[in-house]
Amino acid sequence: MAREEQSIKLDGMSVSETKALRDKAEKHQFQAEVNRMMKLIINSLYRNKEIFLRELISNASDALDKIRFLSIKDKNLLAAQPDLNIKIHVDKENKVLHITDTGIGMTKKDLITHLGTIAKSGTSEFLAKVQENGESGVDTSNLIGQFGVGFYSAFLVADTVVVTTKHNDDVQYIWTSNAAEYSIVEDPRPDEDLKRGTRISLYLKEEAQDFLDNETIRGLVKKYSEFINWDIYLYTSKTVEEEAEEEEEEVEKKDEKSEDDKVEDEEAKVEEAPSEKKKVTKTVWDWEVINANKPIWNRKTSEVTDEEYAKFYKAFSKDVKDPLAHIHFTAEGEVTFRSILYIPSEAPTGFFNDYGKKNASIKMYVRRVFITDEFDDMMPKYLSFMTGVVDSDDLPLNVSRETLQQHKLLKVIKKKLVRKALEMIKKMSEEEFKKFWKEFGTAIKLGVIEDYANRTRLAKLLRFASSHSKEEPTSLEKYIERMKKDQTSIFFLAGSSREEVDASPFGERLLKRGFEVLYLTEPVDEYTIQNLPEFEGKKFQNAAKDGLKFGDETEEEKKHFETLEKDYEPLTKWLSDALKDDVEKTVVSTRLTDSPCALVANAYGWSGNMERIMRSQAYAKADDSSQSYYTTQKKTLEINPRHPLIKKLKGKVTELEGKDAESTEVKDAKDLANVMLDTARLRSGFMLKDSVAFASRIERMLRLGLGVDMDEKVEAEPVFARPASEESEADEEGEEEAAAEEEEAEKHSSDEL
Repeated sequence: MAREEQSIKLDGMSVSETKALRDKAEKHQFQAEVNRMMKLIINSLYRNKEIFLRELISNASDALDKIRFLSIKDKNLLAAQPDLNIKIHVDKENKVLHITDTGIGMTKKDLITHLGTIAKSGTSEFLAKVQENGESGVDTSNLIGQFGVGFYSAFLVADTVVVTTKHNDDVQYIWTSNAAEYSIVEDPRPDEDLKRGTRISLYLKEEAQDFLDNETIRGLVKKYSEFINWDIYLYTSKTVEEEAEEEEEEVEKKDEKSEDDKVEDEEAKVEEAPSEKKKVTKTVWDWEVINANKPIWNRKTSEVTDEEYAKFYKAFSKDVKDPLAHIHFTAEGEVTFRSILYIPSEAPTGFFNDYGKKNASIKMYVRRVFITDEFDDMMPKYLSFMTGVVDSDDLPLNVSRETLQQHKLLKVIKKKLVRKALEMIKKMSEEEFKKFWKEFGTAIKLGVIEDYANRTRLAKLLRFASSHSKEEPTSLEKYIERMKKDQTSIFFLAGSSREEVDASPFGERLLKRGFEVLYLTEPVDEYTIQNLPEFEGKKFQNAAKDGLKFGDETEEEKKHFETLEKDYEPLTKWLSDALKDDVEKTVVSTRLTDSPCALVANAYGWSGNMERIMRSQAYAKADDSSQSYYTTQKKTLEINPRHPLIKKLKGKVTELEGKDAESTEVKDAKDLANVMLDTARLRSGFMLKDSVAFASRIERMLRLGLGVDMDEKVEAEPVFARPASEESEADEEGEEEAAAEEEEAEKHSSDEL
């Protein structure tokens, strides 16, 4: 064993050498300069000065919870002061803010141990004692304090802090500190008996005078401590009207009157109409509860009514309308929390304009104390319209309790919130869902694009316009229920409006054969479908793209189509050659019934609708290489062999065999082909490649149709003599006057000579 110890080296020394050194070494405690430590705590630990009120109210709440806990065994502990509450009094005149609780109070030893020792948590010590005593069955989850530094946040706003406290087991003491040192003295004031509890008096700094305003205090309580279990009172004033009391002189005069006069007065009162008594306005000071809203998420769902849920929603969201839906649940696992989520009845103003921006929709509480609503991703962007609260008893915080630690647990919370939010939407009634979809349908479509993990759940919520009904959009589940027996794909068409899609050539044969077609009329729709490759085993098929298969063709139909392809092969080859700069190939179409032709994108290219959307993007650049890749891709020209124009063109192409490529007939045929291509572009939703060339070709076609010679020029415009303007007439008059003056001057000069 000794040899083994000698062979192991620690920092160049063996284990035995290290042990020997440790035994001989002097041991010392780390020394801390308390004043500097206090400055660090006060100035570096907390970001916002207003946090002090939250910390002091939290400490007061802990004190109340402790006495409540202990009183379960001994009711007499509450005898001195049975009312359990927190009171805040703003003394503007003396620039002091008082926070008083009727909690457990502190003994002299407690003052030294807890207020005189930094990072010594009284709550942590209390919980440790409870565990040591093996006491169970009593709820201690309301106890908030963890680190023992919250009290010192008082020095963020105060130069001097005075703590007056009374414990059942001790006399009343006054603890005073200026953050550098503290003093303790027995309270000599007989009229300041707290009976039991603690009052913290903050002598505010000059720059903290804002906290002497009642409305500021009310706002901070509402923000941070609204859901503390105990009532928080604020000493505040209100204006009331009271009936004025009779003046003393009038009363004396009444007393001096004789009995006869009094009788006359009584008779006069009967005859005269009663006069209204004067009213005076008075300012009355009293204690007002400022945290009337209680945390209903701590109650069982069966105990909370819909009216209470609505009232609570309006209180914290500031919405005047009832919510559309809500869900109240408790989640357990890696982190336990309670939550209520709401869906507002209307989308927030500018919701989609500000899509993706950080908002304060979810408020995080730890043991009913507000921590933050500044989350980057507590809810995904597409669900950011939801509002609600999340409250956890065991969520880890940093020392200042302003930020959450362990990002992993936040991800767990987010995952459960999203699942519950989607569950709430799924359980809506049909009428509720219609209202929801009208307001937030686009957000769900964006969710399919953004949230891969919940794509299947979101897909079940999707609704699209359909050829099945003009009134109601359809779900994908309903579409599949109505699918034909041999149908393997979900067909869809995209366009800017229902009318446009209805008139699209791409849906002609699908509708004629009885297939239902989804109409994607919102800009986001096609993106959504591209991110949803299939639904319940059925793939999506864009009717405007190459590779369209119906799935119900008979052998006879297939043979007939093969015959048509062979018969029209001369035309398809000629068109492919004539339009080779713009068209990848020309084929006989299976999708057209009434239109002569259509331009079809390949399976991975942009449809006409997508090209239009991408070109209209505000941030799109003219030289964007990724965009030009899609816009310059060649398309497939499909022709309808039953259309008279195509039949006529087929005959014309047959007649052109053997003719010179520069001949007039060939040029005219190519013009026809290009005009047909451009009309196919427009009909298929694409943009014209060259609008000037298109206009020129249309003019040529019009000349041919009307029998106007191609070389005939525009008639010259006639030249008309224009009358002289007033300005030119004035110029002529001026010139005549100048000539006359010159002639007169010459005459005068000759006379002198």
